[in-house]
Parts: sequence; C-alpha cells; structure tokens
Amino acid sequence: MARYPSLLLGAWLVLSPLALGFVGAASWITVALGIAVILFAIEGLIIPSYLEEWGEIGLGLALLVASWTISYESAIATSSSMVTGILVMFFAVWEMMTDREFITWWHDHWHHPAA
Repeated sequence: MARYPSLLLGAWLVLSPLALGFVGAASWITVALGIAVILFAIEGLIIPSYLEEWGEIGLGLALLVASWTISYESAIATSSSMVTGILVMFFAVWEMMTDREFITWWHDHWHHPAA
C-alpha cells in the first residue's frame, strides 16, 4: 500500500523546513503541501479509492512547480521539494496501477481494441 509512504512523505514535508533550516515562502508552502499530502493519505486509508491519488499527483506537481514559480531562496529547499514531489507522484501512480477499481475503470473507458 502506497498510502504509508505518502504519510511519511507528508510528514517529511511538514518537518523539512526545521530539519533543513529553510525559511520564508518555501517553508510555508512546503508545510501546507505536506499537510495536504497527509490528509489525502489518511482519506485513502479511511475510504480506499483511486480518486485521492489524483489529488496526490496534483500535490506532487505543485511541489515541483512551486520551487520554480516562487523562486525558493535555498537550493536545499528546491531539491527537497522536487525530490519529494516526484516521490509523491510515483507512489500515487503506483497505488492507482495496483487498484482494481481504477484498472476496471481504465479498461472500461479507455481500452479500445484495434479494429
């Protein structure tokens, strides 16, 4: 289950400004996105569905984009945001690919046999 790695990644995002010593906009955005990752992971544990994975993919993209659009002052904040964003997206996609409900939906809506 990829929800537990997502919980750990969310916790890392919340704690990383303290652990890595960065401040300013980078720290607030990182903490806010970390809380959101944690909430999506908890929601996935309580009500298993593939839909929260789309939210985690969006949060992973936000982590990637934020470091460029906000221009984080610290290189370590940028690196942490980008690596964690990639990992959040990786685990979300992995969870979707192993979810029977999503596989059934994908097959029913997008799988068209060759004519």
